[in-house]
Amino acid sequence: MPASSSAELLKSVAYWPNHLITLAEWSLLPENNRHCRELVDGVLLVAPQPPRHQLAVWRLAAQLEPALPRRVAAMARIELIIDDGTPPTVRVPDVLVVGGDAGADHATRVRPPDVLAAIEIVSPGSRRTDRVMKFAEYAEAGIAHYWLLDIEATSRLTVYRLRHQTYEPNGVYTGRVTLDLDGLPLPLDLDALTALRTPA
Repeated sequence: MPASSSAELLKSVAYWPNHLITLAEWSLLPENNRHCRELVDGVLLVAPQPPRHQLAVWRLAAQLEPALPRRVAAMARIELIIDDGTPPTVRVPDVLVVGGDAGADHATRVRPPDVLAAIEIVSPGSRRTDRVMKFAEYAEAGIAHYWLLDIEATSRLTVYRLRHQTYEPNGVYTGRVTLDLDGLPLPLDLDALTALRTPA
């Protein structure tokens, strides 16, 4: 594609496109750390990322990472290709636990077979998406574990396990817990995900 065409395409897609976006166009979008962008059936969705939410995302990944074996990684805000057809769907979960080559290489774009667990942190603007749409999409994609973390008051983690192509609740946790992810013990301090730092 000529440079001028790429620039025009990027300009047209970067704000509010008037057409369904292809995966190639999605890949041309500039980085944006202020918003979470996802692509659902070719439609660009943009959601704000409150500071408390962002803090919990990065702290959660940081807590998970030391407990994971080689070739498994906890990664924040990487692209999950749910459907690469026309039109495509690309989700950007808050945290993914990925394995195999994707985990070893710390890939920036993964597919459902790479994913051991998808973790979403529920915020006021994402409740329906996280509890209904992604709940169904991730199950249909065959992702074995789906965790929903609510940080509105006390941090509360609801764990779901895929059985018979649907998610079934597998426990609700607060405080300090050790979760089992297919034989991997994962210690977490849920309260620390949003705790304010103590002044020195």
